[in-house]
Parts: sequence; structure tokens; C-alpha cells
Amino acid sequence: MNKFQKVMVGALAAVVMTGATVAKAGVSLNGAGATFPYPIYSKWFYEYNKSNGTAINYQSIGSGGGIQQLTAGTVDFGASDAPMTDEQIAKVKQGVVHFPTVAGAVAIAYNVPGVDKGLKLDSKTLVGIFNGSITKWNDPAIADMNSGMTLPDLNITVAHRSDGSGTSNIFTNYLSKVDSGWASSVGFGTAVKWPVGNGGKGNEGVAGLIQQIPGCVGYVELAYAVKNKLPYAVMKNRSGNFVEPSVESTTAAAEGALKHMPGDFRVMITNAPGENAYPICGFTWLLIYRNYSDNATGKAVTDFLQWYLVNGESMAADLYYAPLPGSMIEKVKAKISQVKF
Repeated sequence: MNKFQKVMVGALAAVVMTGATVAKAGVSLNGAGATFPYPIYSKWFYEYNKSNGTAINYQSIGSGGGIQQLTAGTVDFGASDAPMTDEQIAKVKQGVVHFPTVAGAVAIAYNVPGVDKGLKLDSKTLVGIFNGSITKWNDPAIADMNSGMTLPDLNITVAHRSDGSGTSNIFTNYLSKVDSGWASSVGFGTAVKWPVGNGGKGNEGVAGLIQQIPGCVGYVELAYAVKNKLPYAVMKNRSGNFVEPSVESTTAAAEGALKHMPGDFRVMITNAPGENAYPICGFTWLLIYRNYSDNATGKAVTDFLQWYLVNGESMAADLYYAPLPGSMIEKVKAKISQVKF
């Protein structure tokens, strides 16, 4: 059992404790949204439940679903890897405050027989795979970049998300930044019209497709690639270096964003500068109402916000997420006063 599996066993045990905890504390919170941060959120909610007695029930349904439920008022908080637009925020009568939690890498995971690790890709090749112009694993565009590696004469099958997804937003934002053709024809967002491929629900669904189909390639949050023992590509970054997705390379990308961080923290960090920056990274956010009509719920939410910023960030690296930089944590803490109840 690897460290990811050990941590997740403990986190998922929270389900068993929920009923007793609700009776003890009398307060529970319901949230929904991104699958991208689900491993770390499961860990946080479990640990918070143990220490505080508040149960936090989270539906991992995708960023689009989280935004929809937040807008409808059917949850106490949402979660997304895509910051809400001004138009989306305007539809939420209680208002919205974005709280960044961690940064994560979107890994390009693959199932290519005989290629267990070390596959190199650059932005042009990645776009070609996902727009359908590169259809074989031994295509010269891939083979020339991977000299010495035996690539099979095997069809490429693309896997992408079928649901509204912040992971898709990060991935397609990167493709749009590096290729004007992709930007004008497909664009970026939580849901796009994919040129080719099969859809899977959640990071779990995409990882499952990759596991099942020889020749398949897709994009998943790094923790899901590790959990499912999927190899993933080494990507050429903006500086021309080939970089693996990791906590360190995600941190390098996140640090580049600090110089241009807006006050509401709605920022994308794809294709970040830096020799060691992994190019397909993003923050993920808790979407918190600006105004809670119920005092107990508002207090429970803000108590958790304080907790994750003080206690939760140190747990991130074990689950392959990059914690927020220290200087950013202090700025995020200051935002808690904007939540009223």
C-alpha cells in the first residue's frame, strides 16, 4: 500500500463516523463540486471531523455541477478548479468569495504497451493528439521526440471528461494558450466540444478509460494517475525543459502567479514561466457564499476555512498537491472576514 492509498483509507473512514458525529455536534455542512481536489478534501474533512466534530459531506460531481448547486442554493459551499465568471457570480444572490486551497498538476496519463515511463511530449504534439491530427503512437512527431524508445504502430484513443470539469478548464486553457488554432476552434472552459475521443465522468472515469483501452491517453489530476498506477508524460515547458508533474514543479508554476495575483484570487497558472514549472497546473477553489442566513452554518463554514489554512496545507504534499505559499495564506485568511452571517 503506497502513501496515497494509506491516506485515502483513513479519509474514507469518515463516512463511517458521519452519523455519530452529526448527533454529537448538531452541525453538518454539505458541499459539491470538483473531483480534482477530492483526495485532499476527503483527508481534510476526515481530520476536521475528528478534531472539531463537524461533519462535512462532499459530493465529487465535477466543477460544473458544484457551481450549479451553489447557484441553486442546495449546498453550503461549492468547489471548482475553474474560477467562476462575473456572469456566474451575478446569478448567486448570496454572493460568492473564492478561497484557493491547493494547486495541482494535470497529468497526461497513457496506456501504451511497452512504454512504462518517460514518454516526452510538447505542446504542439499534445494539441495534435487531442485535435485528432496525430492518430498513431509511432507518428514521427512523437517518435522523433522519443528517440531510443520503441513506440507501437497503435491507434491513439483520446479520453476526456464528459461532465462539466475544472480539470478540463485547466487543460483546455493550456491548449488555448499554446495553440491559436485550438483557441479559435475549440477554446477553453469546463465543457467544450471535443474534436475526438471518448468521455468519462470525473477524473475517476477518465482514469478508468485509460486503464481499460490500450493506446488510450487522457488528462487527470496527478493524484489519480498515481492512485491508478498510470504512467504519465514528461511535458516540455515554456522554458524548453522537459518537466514531470510533481509537487515541486507545481509549486514552481504557482510561485510565478504570485507577482500577478488579483485580489479575488481568480487566476490561471497554465504555461507558467520558470525553468522548473510544469506547464499544466491550476489552483482549485472553495466557493463560499458571501452571506449566510443561518448563523450556525456561517460559523461552521468560517471555522473550517480557518482550520484548513492553519492545519490543512501541511497535508497537501502527501497527496501530490502543492500547498499555498505562505505569503498567499495570509492574504487568503484576510478574506474570511468577507463572509457574513
